[in-house]
Amino acid sequence: MPIRPLVICLFRHKNHILVMEGYDPVKQQTFYRPLGGGIEFGEHSAIALRRELREELGAEITALRYLGTLENIFTYASRPGHEIVLVYDATFVDPSFYVPPRVQGVEDNGKPFYAHWKSLDFFRAPGAPPLYPTGLLDLMRTQSAPPTINRQPPTDYHP
Repeated sequence: MPIRPLVICLFRHKNHILVMEGYDPVKQQTFYRPLGGGIEFGEHSAIALRRELREELGAEITALRYLGTLENIFTYASRPGHEIVLVYDATFVDPSFYVPPRVQGVEDNGKPFYAHWKSLDFFRAPGAPPLYPTGLLDLMRTQSAPPTINRQPPTDYHP
């Protein structure tokens, strides 16, 4: 299975970030991850991010700022995965995206989804569902420092 290049964006509002909810049926575990998607061959990551958010939310973004890169090696539904994830933060041009507790979008396959504004404290609480990619909370804490790369695989990865 090939390594997948991805780009995600941290949208922040009053100590909250906008995330999609996922569920691993094998682990019976809910998890969260910021919005974004795949980078196509020959496409710059910032352009891919703008494209993905237009496709998924119909949203335009501004003030993109690169935060760093995370390497995510994981198991989902008993299948191994490997991602290189470029992380940005940005601002929605339309302020109405910051108003509701959730934002409706559409997946590539046409399936609707909701992204939720979740408090950072929610992810830091003991027993909280994971926020992916692994290392994202640490990257957010050190965002004023030079970008870092997380080279440690998660403990639940078994090739």
